[in-house]
Amino acid sequence: MMPKSKLYFLLLISLLAFGCKEKPHFGDKSLLVSDNGRFFSNGDGKPFFWLGDTGWLLFSRLNREETNTYLEDRKQKGFNVIQVMVLHDVAAKNIYGDSALVAKNVSIPVVTDKSDFKDSTAYDYWDHVDYAIDKAAEKGLYMALVPVWGTNVKEKKVNEAQAKAYAKFLADRYKDKWNIIWLNGGDIRGSDGLKVWNTIGETLRANDPNHLITFHPRGRTASSAWFHDSKWSDFDMVQSGHRRYNQDTSAKEKLHYGEDNWKYIEADYKLKPNKPTIDGEPSYEDIPQGLHDTREPRWNDADVRRYGYWSVFAGAFGYTYGHNSVMQMYKKTDLKPAYGPNDTWDIALNAKGATQMKFLKDLMLSRSYFDRVPDQTLVAGTNGEKYDRVLATRGEEYAMFYTYTGKTFSVQLGKTDGDDVTASWFDPRTGKTTVIGEFENKGIKEFNPPGDAANGNDWVLILDKV
Repeated sequence: MMPKSKLYFLLLISLLAFGCKEKPHFGDKSLLVSDNGRFFSNGDGKPFFWLGDTGWLLFSRLNREETNTYLEDRKQKGFNVIQVMVLHDVAAKNIYGDSALVAKNVSIPVVTDKSDFKDSTAYDYWDHVDYAIDKAAEKGLYMALVPVWGTNVKEKKVNEAQAKAYAKFLADRYKDKWNIIWLNGGDIRGSDGLKVWNTIGETLRANDPNHLITFHPRGRTASSAWFHDSKWSDFDMVQSGHRRYNQDTSAKEKLHYGEDNWKYIEADYKLKPNKPTIDGEPSYEDIPQGLHDTREPRWNDADVRRYGYWSVFAGAFGYTYGHNSVMQMYKKTDLKPAYGPNDTWDIALNAKGATQMKFLKDLMLSRSYFDRVPDQTLVAGTNGEKYDRVLATRGEEYAMFYTYTGKTFSVQLGKTDGDDVTASWFDPRTGKTTVIGEFENKGIKEFNPPGDAANGNDWVLILDKV
């Protein structure tokens, strides 16, 4: 047995070491990469499950009252990250007619000198951005900001010198806001303007060391293809895109995964060093399959659930949802809306998929968090392909299986702790859990989900240690 004096000494050293540990810059509100490089945590060490919404045109399309309405709705629905373009294009103006830039030059933002103004309504484009960021902070929401959308760089409207000055402006303006995440890029390949993207990333990192940074890539690509080893990039992001299986056939695309967004996550998960990864843009609810032909069928709530559970169970640290009308803040007065939206943004806020996303977040936070790993060996026998694929994940004392079709599948027991397990069905549409019973934790067992097998009859099987 260890002498008491030595034990007390070791305890004292441990306490001193812990007490001397530098606190995160924004305290408990800081976002940090977990020690194992797979997840996010807050500054207090609690798990942070990213549940994002794409409010891309928030800054330019909504007024202040509408901004508050949108952010409050997303807060109430359980979202905690809003993905927004700072500049959709270099000619950007907001709903009040305020221009963001002088002569479309990102290195010269239009910033009003307020020293001579007593009228609180005398604000510019950047003050409106500030308002939205601060309002989001009041509601506990993080803002994932795309500095300038990718097409502007691809079309050479932004050079390296301009990019550096602009990124410095952004970093200086927002480095003290706790609720900022940087999404470099914007629906673009890293190879389209590589020097500019690295300049933005490096400048943000040098001038704003306390916020996380990644790159939002082109559809059917992953940021890791260009920036996994970049010192400025803290985590990886994929855009699995909006095409169905038989539309993903372009000879220009290296990867043909179709709707199997879990394959992007699986590929990122194998990279070294470990970095968290996420699907930052899967198919949006109510957007035409393939995007451009409005006569095509539309993705629905079942589809966005499938993308969410597939990617998270494959190892993602969170998920970003999107809706066709909300991402562009569609209004009936819009003359040329993109992708044929049906409902206005305020109506679309209550789309089925948007109301169901919180159940995914709540489920993942309901069990031990940082020990969770993807493990497809939990599925016994031959796994299905495409919609019949079962995705599995586990912690030390639980395992979860997602089936999109509700077909019968078999499970290899004994891969989690405990002599016995309690089995339950979790409904992704309602968030309700129904206990099936207790079983010995060994061998192979078949499970038959409720209802008839069909696309969209999705369920999560949960096995918990008794």
